[in-house]
This record gives sequence, structure tokens and C-alpha cells, in this order.
Amino acid sequence: KKKRSKQNTAARTRINHPHHQQNPCILPLLSDRDRSTAMSSETKSCREVWEEMNNLLAKSKLIRNYSRSIDMSDYTVVTELFPFEALMVYSAWNLEDSINENDRSKYFSAHRGGSQGDYRAGMRNKIANVVDCLLKFPKSKRAVITVPNNPNPAHSSDDDAKCMREIHFYLDEIGGETLLNATVWMRAQAAEIFPKNIHFVGSLMDRVAQGLAVEDGACHGIKVGSLFYLATTLISLRED
Repeated sequence: KKKRSKQNTAARTRINHPHHQQNPCILPLLSDRDRSTAMSSETKSCREVWEEMNNLLAKSKLIRNYSRSIDMSDYTVVTELFPFEALMVYSAWNLEDSINENDRSKYFSAHRGGSQGDYRAGMRNKIANVVDCLLKFPKSKRAVITVPNNPNPAHSSDDDAKCMREIHFYLDEIGGETLLNATVWMRAQAAEIFPKNIHFVGSLMDRVAQGLAVEDGACHGIKVGSLFYLATTLISLRED
């Protein structure tokens, strides 16, 4: 009886807490059994990373600070949720390119990312700034794109809770070649949405590399290299 009484008291305490009154569906913190950390320096392909994410999440519901060095020579990971055409349309949209309205109606959905995965606003100028930075200062540490545009974000706003937060670009001399490498930071990553995000990041790196291939040949021959990828929170599905 005493044990049951303590449990009831604890339940009443949770219900009466102001934060729980505002959000009655709040979930308890994950136990160590359901939470894990994954960090590795081994370089994998984009598809291998997607497969690794799913394998890890089959053992742990949530992973903190997942990181991986990714070879960006092929950033297309086609899945049932993201056929090739959907990947192309989403990346074009987030690059601030023009897209066909019929394609937008056909492929855009809340399940595929919603406003949290909409990175379009101001992206052309952000890309131009990075290109200009690396053309003038090839060793610069300031070739950065910050995705969120709101200096005073609200945690309750999906528009303010962009999954991709920031990406840093840098030029590295490796094996006699100049490579455009990058580091990206994700607030959260659902493994099922990874194909869309990595396709956009790859397309973004390609766009910057194209901008650096100036006509006078000063930066001609720059290739897209690797990406250091970091997700603070890795889950399986958006609903998790």
C-alpha cells in the first residue's frame, strides 16, 4: 500500500507541475538503455551512413552527438520516401532555385520535412557570400552558412526549429588536389529524412564549388571532397 501511495503521489506531482499542465503529453527522459552516443572518424559513403543510422537506431531509440566523416562523391540515397525526383525538387527549392509548382504539389509534404526542413530563405545570397569569401581568402575560417534567420527563435515554432543549423566550408590541399570540404551541424536528424538532407548538402557543396571555378582559372579544378557530419540528436522517425 505504501508503495502504491508513493506512486500516486509522484503521478499527482507530475500532473500538477506547470510545464506538464502546458504539455500533458510530455514524455519522460530516456533511460541509458534507450540513449546512446555514436562518434567515429571512419569515412563512409552517404548510403553507408544512412544504413549505419538505421542499424544503430534498431538498438537504441535515440543517439546523441552522432558524427561521421562522409565521402560526398555520390550524395544520392534513393528510398521509398524519397525517390530521385523528390530529392531533386527539395534540393532545388532549398538552393532557392525555381521549381515547377506541379512538382512542389506532388513531392512536398509535412512527413518529408515540413517547415523545419525549409532552408530556402536567403540561400542564394548566403551561397554568394561563401563563394566570395573563399575566392578572396582561400584559407578563410569564415565561409559559413547559418540556416536559421530569426535572431529570437521560439521553441514552439516549427519555422524557427530548423533541423540544419550551420555549415562551414573550407579548401584543403590533399594529394595535389584542392578539395572543397565542409562541416555541417544538425540540431536533430531523423534517419528517414537523412536522404533529403544529405542530398541538399551535397548539392550545396556542388553549387559552391561551381562558383569557385572562375573563368580566369584561379580556382579551376576544385572538387567536392568530404563532409564532417554532426547531429546532436539522431532518431529513426520524425515522430520519435
